[in-house]
Amino acid sequence: MIIDKIENLKMYESVNPLFAKVVEFLAQNDLNKLEAGKHEIEGKDLFVNIQMAKGKTPDEAVIETHNKMIDIQIPITAAETFGYTQRDQLPQAEYNAEKDITKIPGIAADSYVTCQPGMMAIFFPEDGHAPCIAGVPELKKAIFKVKA
Repeated sequence: MIIDKIENLKMYESVNPLFAKVVEFLAQNDLNKLEAGKHEIEGKDLFVNIQMAKGKTPDEAVIETHNKMIDIQIPITAAETFGYTQRDQLPQAEYNAEKDITKIPGIAADSYVTCQPGMMAIFFPEDGHAPCIAGVPELKKAIFKVKA
């Protein structure tokens, strides 16, 4: 997991070759103005989902993991808190290969971190994360899906 300002994403380009494409996309697009939905950047290997997500309490948030994709999650309109638990500390659960997601409900995260607009949280396949914890009924957010 990486928590940082969006402007520092360039420093992490060596982590994954597609991160440079995310930096380029962010330089050319205003996330505030993008319509909700999926925006392809490099086909299935790199895209961004712009969502209007329901704000949740820590008890409502569900821990999830991904096998094939890295998430770069960016809150746009409000602060967003993420629960975090290392994947190897989570119980086994059913994997949805089509959506590349395993959801593990009913478990509290080990720790929590809050990102303000202008910040990002990067979650790798080994990172269990519970998104959308927010003190507002709804928040706009961007989730870049990057092939691991």
